[in-house]
Amino acid sequence: MKLFLIFTILFLSNTAYAKGSDYSLVIDKPFNNGLLAIEQDYDRTISAVGFVNKYKTTSTTSNTYTNAYDYLSSVGNSFGTQMQIIKVDDGANIIIDKSGSLSGFAKAISLAKTPRNGYYVGGQTMDGELILLKLDSDANPIYKKVFGTKNYDSLSKIVRLNDGGILAVGTSSTSRDQYDPIFKTGLGLNDIFITRFRQDGQELWSKKFGTANDDEGIDALEASDGSIIVLGKTLQGQSKSLNIMRIDQNGNKIWIKEINDNDNVTPRKIIKLRDNNFLLSLSYINELKKEQVRFIKFDLRQNIIADKSIYTAYSSSLLDLKEFSDGDIVGVGYVKDTFNTDGLVMAFDSKLNLLFQDHFGESNYDILNSLTILNNSQIAAAGITTAENSQESNMWILKLNRDATIAQISANTKDFYEQLLQLFSKEREEGKIKIKKDLSIEFLDRRLLFPVAEYELNKTQKIFIKSFSDKLVKFLHKRQDVVNTLEVNGHTSSEWGQVSFSKNFIKNEKLSMNRAYSTMSYIFNNQDDKTQKYLSTVFKGSGSGFSRKIMVNNTYEDKIKSRRVSFKIVLNEKK
Repeated sequence: MKLFLIFTILFLSNTAYAKGSDYSLVIDKPFNNGLLAIEQDYDRTISAVGFVNKYKTTSTTSNTYTNAYDYLSSVGNSFGTQMQIIKVDDGANIIIDKSGSLSGFAKAISLAKTPRNGYYVGGQTMDGELILLKLDSDANPIYKKVFGTKNYDSLSKIVRLNDGGILAVGTSSTSRDQYDPIFKTGLGLNDIFITRFRQDGQELWSKKFGTANDDEGIDALEASDGSIIVLGKTLQGQSKSLNIMRIDQNGNKIWIKEINDNDNVTPRKIIKLRDNNFLLSLSYINELKKEQVRFIKFDLRQNIIADKSIYTAYSSSLLDLKEFSDGDIVGVGYVKDTFNTDGLVMAFDSKLNLLFQDHFGESNYDILNSLTILNNSQIAAAGITTAENSQESNMWILKLNRDATIAQISANTKDFYEQLLQLFSKEREEGKIKIKKDLSIEFLDRRLLFPVAEYELNKTQKIFIKSFSDKLVKFLHKRQDVVNTLEVNGHTSSEWGQVSFSKNFIKNEKLSMNRAYSTMSYIFNNQDDKTQKYLSTVFKGSGSGFSRKIMVNNTYEDKIKSRRVSFKIVLNEKK
């Protein structure tokens, strides 16, 4: 191997903050940094791995360097790009904040859990070597393995296998070294490179696969029978094709399927579904030159079950996918327009119909690289965020409810939620309202909803809202030290006569804002002066149009229930 690696763990100074009491945690360290992979720990905390950059700001030597490589050699392991592990709890408190300094390290790419709640971390060096680290539950090193060829290698993914071992998949340049074993010499310019390790870190085998052209290893997973499905792509000039390969436990090829129906396709992620079939996420460029999402579902015998494209208004791509226990799919990635890039969350039913999508981030560059579904069906995502007017990226952990609303930091939420349930026990038993754990409140009784195209409150609505708001506002006022915001959000159904989509959208947006305003003004005008002054500090109204329409069994819209207002309480961030 070309490098002698020294692994150390260092504590770094940390600035972390969450937006209000929303679980959107930004870990701000000097220079560019970000998170690339995330998992839930066995103790229900969340761990994410990524990279930070630490640079030498003062010189203790008079040496003059003629090139960057000599300088990098001089700073050794203490500076440059370093692996970063962040572990956080439900209160967005950082439990572990450690960096691992490796000679010539480029970045940590992938994360998997060990049976003892520790970590496998996969990464690569600037010099083209691959690294597998095993850490204990406190992120202390157990072993490191440096592997690869005598060429430039890159890592895409590590996968924990059923026997406790690890599969690493990536890409390796072609070797023409006569001393390399024949299977490492390469088939083309670049080849898919796969290595299998035992749980103790012993390398079982390494193999290359590919064509006479340029091949890349993207992702892999283990099938129910122990065979391995590998996702790759082949480049030939400007043309790109997708490769799906099945190999046995010893790395012997069983079959390979090539899909080259679109020169602009880029494979992103492959997952195994609960029905033992497989789902592949792709990006492709449509006729409008916009990046779009495409899914291919196939079985173990390489039969294509479904091939579906998802059309969106902006360029969109999903970098990671997960399946819920009921068969719904959630994905994260990015969406971009002319001016900025945002983190993207999209949800689909088991037939790959789009349920909803949401964008997250500031007015700069934001991206969600990885997600995990938590034990309570919430979603944790990791990525990169960039503050407004900043040129430096930061690590980002975002926790979402299943409907893609941002989860609340749980420091005060649990007690608050239980108190709300008790306060409105009568209304809940009568089926008039529903209170969710994210402290949002929905009206269920159809008499409390709005007729088509109307926003003024009727007599029935006024009577209930007066009783409801009196109890709620009094409750919040007594707890004003922990309450940040009371949101009133207007909603509509998705129809609006025979008009174009743009007119439909604008008209429904205006209607939803009018519904929010009508409700807010009625509540506000029925309070005394002292309460009005308090409400002026916490009230926030908004309209969501039909972006949050109510769906029945994820198949059709309940248009009556969609015509509503909802409430959400946002708590102050835990100190």
